[in-house]
Amino acid sequence: MTAIEPAHQWPDDGTSPTVRGSRMMAIARLLRSLLPLLLVLGALTPAAARADDGDGRLCRYCITEFPLPRPNSTPLVIKLGPDGALWFTEVFADRIGRITPAGVVTEFSLPTPNAAPLDLTVGPDGALWFAEYGGNNIGRITLAGAITEFPLPHPNSTPAFITVGPDGNLWFTERESGGNRIGRMTPQGILLAEYPLPVPGSRPAGIVAGPDGALWFTEIAGNRIGRITTDGVITEFPLPNPNSSPNVITVGPDRNLWFVEFDGNRVGRMTVRGEIVEYPIPTPNSFPTVIAVGPDRQLWFSEFDGNRIGRIRRNGVITEVTVPTPNSEPRGLASGPDGNLWFAEQAGNNIGRLQVRPDRGGDD
Repeated sequence: MTAIEPAHQWPDDGTSPTVRGSRMMAIARLLRSLLPLLLVLGALTPAAARADDGDGRLCRYCITEFPLPRPNSTPLVIKLGPDGALWFTEVFADRIGRITPAGVVTEFSLPTPNAAPLDLTVGPDGALWFAEYGGNNIGRITLAGAITEFPLPHPNSTPAFITVGPDGNLWFTERESGGNRIGRMTPQGILLAEYPLPVPGSRPAGIVAGPDGALWFTEIAGNRIGRITTDGVITEFPLPNPNSSPNVITVGPDRNLWFVEFDGNRVGRMTVRGEIVEYPIPTPNSFPTVIAVGPDRQLWFSEFDGNRIGRIRRNGVITEVTVPTPNSEPRGLASGPDGNLWFAEQAGNNIGRLQVRPDRGGDD
């Protein structure tokens, strides 16, 4: 015979049901009157309070840091994976890491010693593809952690950044003098072509699929923004100021190319026609390294020496947020599935999460 648990009953305090009912109605009225105050108090949780402002007000941009389980992991680039987790490279530890929005970290060691994985991207096959700067390979890791490496034919090609092109292939930059090329590989790992840059020693870095059906890339030493069609035709656009060292490039919500100038200490915006506007960063010598579209559809960038995460609106107005860990050397940025901005701290050995609050100022 199955026992049935009785329904919950209020304890009998000797009062009549009518009196007890009146008391309950009074309590209900009291709770309703306190509801606005309770909602305000509920917003003042430790996670939301003074993560950056430090003056007693609620912070506009709240940062939480998740330490990696092993020291000296040197997280560099971070991207959102198709599984809803954030995947990142550990450049000097030769690992690929994964962190859930709850902060659970998993790490996968690469087969090649001194591989130095730099950039990674989600491939058209649903796996993560990455560039091994020291290993001279293009790597692939499944969501289950199975790793395959595809060696490049030329030694010391130093593959650095990688993206998916409009043709469904992987495109990557070969940065140093042993490379100075743009590479193209199928999702099956077949190298289709390597395109030499017109000027030796240009040191191509960031690469992104542009809004015009071509690939756009930066030249750190060449001080140019390059464009390459899927047929391999290259056009180069010099920057207005010398020695700017353009690094990472992305496509903004306005369908323009946005990039950071590492030595120029500026954020640049460029149309597909080659028209360039540059915006100085308020913090001197901040050495911006990565730029990405944030969850608020604004452009966010990391300041390697400035120890800040910056945001630039489309009208050029810049806001900077200090990272709690000193000298953390923030690098990669990615929008998370939770509506937050995630970033990698190379020297801080943390993965950071920046809560982006709604902006009433608009986009312009």
